[in-house]
Amino acid sequence: MLKKIRNGIGKLPKWVFRLVVLTGLVFVILFNDNIEPEFILAYFLFFILLLIIWIIRQIQFLIRLKNEKAKTELLHLKSQVNPHFFFNTMNNLYGLMEKDSVARKMVLKLSDMMRYSIYEGQKDRVTLGQEIEYLKHYIELQKMRYHKQSDVQFSQDVGNESQQIMPLLFIILVENAFKHGLENMEKGAYIHIYLGSTEQELVFTVENNYEVEEGATAKGIGLENLKRRLELVYPKRHILTFEVDANVYKAKLQIKLKA
Repeated sequence: MLKKIRNGIGKLPKWVFRLVVLTGLVFVILFNDNIEPEFILAYFLFFILLLIIWIIRQIQFLIRLKNEKAKTELLHLKSQVNPHFFFNTMNNLYGLMEKDSVARKMVLKLSDMMRYSIYEGQKDRVTLGQEIEYLKHYIELQKMRYHKQSDVQFSQDVGNESQQIMPLLFIILVENAFKHGLENMEKGAYIHIYLGSTEQELVFTVENNYEVEEGATAKGIGLENLKRRLELVYPKRHILTFEVDANVYKAKLQIKLKA
């Protein structure tokens, strides 16, 4: 019987056992007239100190748990970013194998993008210059895929390309412009991309036209993942908006780089 009790006590958290002991001491002190008031005061101060330490440790544990959960969720979201683009491009490569020069260029650029997505995309931060290079590869690949007249522009006003930002920050917005705009238009398609940054703020816009029948939407798994990643990495420091005017769709992302 005593063995079962000892085993049961051993399974309890240490702070529960300590609290029981301290509670017992409280009763002893309260009902013992021979104990000096100074000792009682010192005891209760010590008791309060232990309680404060325990509360602080619980708060630290909850903060660590929350941070680990957010980091795990962020890694999960990163793993879902843009996978279908690679599969679609691979399918296009299959039909271009006879066009050696074009196929080689596409394979080279796609391999660079896959390498970036797999290795750099899992990091917490990359440089702005790396993201720019990634976008350029993507835009060039898409131009090779679609054999149609279009106006695709990527303008930049970047003061410092070594600035650290979240990886794969812009690709979803650009991909949607190609998918819902240029891909479905026979002629007159355009995509205008702008990236500007200072030490304090970053602004990224994507504007494209689209077929009215196709419609425009700010929904989808990719966009939902982007929104959640922004909430995790730039909480209360970002604004993501979408505007629709006639057959023109515009996405705008603003990020305050310094809190």
